[in-house]
Amino acid sequence: MDDCKYCSPVGTLYLTADEGGLTGIWMHPVKTEDCPILSQAKAWLDGYFSGNPTEVTFPLNPQGTPFQKQVWEILLAIPYGETTTYGAIAREMAVRTGKEKMSAQAVGQAVGANPIAIAIPCHRVVGAKGKLTGYAGGLDKKEWLLRHEGWL
Repeated sequence: MDDCKYCSPVGTLYLTADEGGLTGIWMHPVKTEDCPILSQAKAWLDGYFSGNPTEVTFPLNPQGTPFQKQVWEILLAIPYGETTTYGAIAREMAVRTGKEKMSAQAVGQAVGANPIAIAIPCHRVVGAKGKLTGYAGGLDKKEWLLRHEGWL
């Protein structure tokens, strides 16, 4: 496992990667080293924070349950500057899994477990009627990211 620091407008971010791809963007410390995937992730973050976002082209390798990974796939499809709700993701998950209903609370737990903040844009998930709710990095950072993307 490789890791490094990235200085961002929302504070120091800590990136981790393995041979499969980026495994985490964290808002709390990890040890610091560098590798090619982390260099790509830092370059992507430079573009994102400078207002020139691009699609993630480096490999991602988030660790989680199959349910969490399906939710994170949905997060990856949320366009820059747009949001969706936990309820909308729950409805999409119900369709994907062939179930009649899916719990928005279960979706919220999966969103909250996202290990690759910003690149897997969990900050783009809001509560009903656009209410800002929950963010592992703190609501102030979620608000900053959404303002940066022009949503707020």
